[in-house]
Amino acid sequence: MSELPVFKGSKILVVGDVMLDRYWFGEVHRISPEAPVPVLKVERVEERPGGAANVARNIAALGAQATLLSVVGDDEAGACLEKLLKQHDNLNALLHRDSSIATIIKLRAIARHQQLLRIDFETPPSHEVLHAALADFHAQLPLADVVILSDYGKGGLAHIAEMIRLARAAGKPVLVDPKGEDYERYRGATLLTPNRSEFRQVAGGWTTEAELNAKAEKLRTGLQLEALLITRSEDGMSLYRDDAALHEPTCTREVFDVSGAGDTVIATLAVMLASGADLSAAMRIANRAAGIVVGKLGTAVVSREEIIQDMQ
Repeated sequence: MSELPVFKGSKILVVGDVMLDRYWFGEVHRISPEAPVPVLKVERVEERPGGAANVARNIAALGAQATLLSVVGDDEAGACLEKLLKQHDNLNALLHRDSSIATIIKLRAIARHQQLLRIDFETPPSHEVLHAALADFHAQLPLADVVILSDYGKGGLAHIAEMIRLARAAGKPVLVDPKGEDYERYRGATLLTPNRSEFRQVAGGWTTEAELNAKAEKLRTGLQLEALLITRSEDGMSLYRDDAALHEPTCTREVFDVSGAGDTVIATLAVMLASGADLSAAMRIANRAAGIVVGKLGTAVVSREEIIQDMQ
């Protein structure tokens, strides 16, 4: 077994869109007489931090220190999210309240480990609250070893280009989980971590590995990134940097749920880098962490102990 770095003492600053993941678990025994849809009899309700909040709790679960900057509504869901995050001793959540919005909620109805329906509630935060979050970023940046910008496309990272500029000027590695088609806003980041479909959305399709490598290198150099990591589901991960590609095959697991796997990947990468590991080693451990978390239902975390056990 290769020894993992010591994660305790590593400090990660996470900025991005947070949300509350709600799960309605139950059983389906009949079809509704009102419409041809199943009737779910809810037996249990669970609530978990989602989005950038799930990134932060993955960092905390690994034993590192996480500071989370984001925006929530002045509502019940926002209060619930704050309460959930306070359960982690090494997670400091600085959540700005915006009374003009509702906290983002992703509601999933699940029967026998199968998702029947997802309902999203969301509104973009106000300009004034985003400026306040940027001021907090200025204050917290000197305390961090690594910065994660977790973009879920919900409006919480309107100042992401300025955050990247500030962090890089301060000598801090910046890891970005991207969203959408406008990757120009991520220019100058240390590392981008799109999944396969997200990368295809901005770079177009490919038919061979050589074509994928060429597209990845073109994007990396065009955006002045030090590295690009593409997560490829059953095909593992591919890391591109300095005209060299490194591929890590997937860790074979029974897959229950891939939601939140990207959060685990970027959290593990950041903690590894903050602990002194190089990017190749960070990718290998992040790949193992992803293999573990997809075996869990819903947004979940992976502990350092689980990774060590997996390496044995």
